[in-house]
Amino acid sequence: MDDARLPASPDGALTREAATAALKRAEGLKLMIFDVDGVMTDGTLYYSERGEELKAFNIQDGHGIKMLRQNGVEVALITARSSRAVELRAANLGIAHLYQGVEDKRAAYAALLTRLELAAEQSGYMGDDLLDLPLITRCGFAATVPAAPEALKSRAHYVTRMGGGQGAVREVCEFILRAQGALERAIRAHLQ
Repeated sequence: MDDARLPASPDGALTREAATAALKRAEGLKLMIFDVDGVMTDGTLYYSERGEELKAFNIQDGHGIKMLRQNGVEVALITARSSRAVELRAANLGIAHLYQGVEDKRAAYAALLTRLELAAEQSGYMGDDLLDLPLITRCGFAATVPAAPEALKSRAHYVTRMGGGQGAVREVCEFILRAQGALERAIRAHLQ
C-alpha cells in the first residue's frame, strides 16, 4: 500500500495524512467517472410488472455532478448494466460520456482517457464492487462507499460517510471541489 492509500481510522474517518493525500490527488482532476448501481443508486434493483428496470437517483448527487461540470471537471459514467433510466439521468445532468453494458471497464476507461487526452492521474473513479477494482487501482483519485467490499475500501483514497444513492456522489463532488479551491465559489453562485 503506497502512502497515498493510508487507512481510515476505526470510525471510518480519514486520518489527517490520508485526507491530505486524497485532497492532493483530487486537486488535479480533470475527469471524474462514476459507476451507477451502488454509487448513484443504493444498489437495489426494482422491476415493474412489465419487466422494466427502475432506479432511484439522489437529487443532491445530481447537483454535485452539475457543480463539478460547471467548475471544469468532465464527468463520465461507466456501468456494467444497461438501463434507459441511466441514459435519461445522464442526459438530464448533461453527462456526454456514458458507457453502459461494460463488464470489463478497462477498455472504456482507456478509450475515454484517449478521447479527452488525459493521463490516468488526471482522472478519478468511484465504484462500489469488485468489477470496479481495475479502475480504482488505475486512476489518480479513487473513491468508494461504506458498503463496498474491503478489497475496494483498502485501495480507495476516499471512503464516503454517505451510502450509495444517499449523498455519496455529492460528498465526493464537494471533496473534489474543495481540493480544487472551487467549493466556496460554487456555493456563492447560489447566493446571487
